[in-house]
Amino acid sequence: MAPESRDVSKNPVARAPEVGGNLLRTLLETAITGTSTLPGAKSAAAKHLAKKSGIEDALESLVLTHVGLAGAQGFLTSLGGLPTLAVTLPANIAGLAVVQIRLIASIAHLRGYDIDSRQVRTAMTLCLMGREGTQKLVDSGVLPTTPLAIATAPVFDETLDQVVGEKVLGELLSRIGGRRASLLFARRVPLLGGGVGATMDGLSTIEIGGYARDVFVSRRRLGRGD
Repeated sequence: MAPESRDVSKNPVARAPEVGGNLLRTLLETAITGTSTLPGAKSAAAKHLAKKSGIEDALESLVLTHVGLAGAQGFLTSLGGLPTLAVTLPANIAGLAVVQIRLIASIAHLRGYDIDSRQVRTAMTLCLMGREGTQKLVDSGVLPTTPLAIATAPVFDETLDQVVGEKVLGELLSRIGGRRASLLFARRVPLLGGGVGATMDGLSTIEIGGYARDVFVSRRRLGRGD
């Protein structure tokens, strides 16, 4: 009797990378194109540039604004105490990822990068790992090069994009576990949990914004663009 064939489409373990990749693409697309309540990265960049005296001032304004957005969603999704933890914590991580990718994309756009480029999008996704996390991947040989080199590569590397997606998804999942532990006590007092969530998300966004500004150097410095 022939061995029973296995339907991979029904195997959640086999489909995990596909599901994770789709999730990241959804978060990325939401951050770049925007929603009815949150304009996309290009619109945000244009708005801040119009109000400021130059690109660097606009970048500073973008970081401060997104720190506020991150803190607000961190506060709201950290309310409710322990009974809502299983629902609000993943929502908090997804919401924070959208805010931070939007900031990263706005920075890259103002620095002269095509944020519709697949290479640039891979680099933007990688920036969610932060400076330390990304450097560890490069130093260990998991990644062959830096986010800037990925963004400016002449061709899109699908295999590299998959590796980045897996690592970033793993980072997001680990944040859920880490946040669960750190907020477990604070959530016993709902308002305290909200304050802790807002502070953590705000500080994380400051770090991500600073890292993205270092990664996406002006295209003028690369000898490209006007």
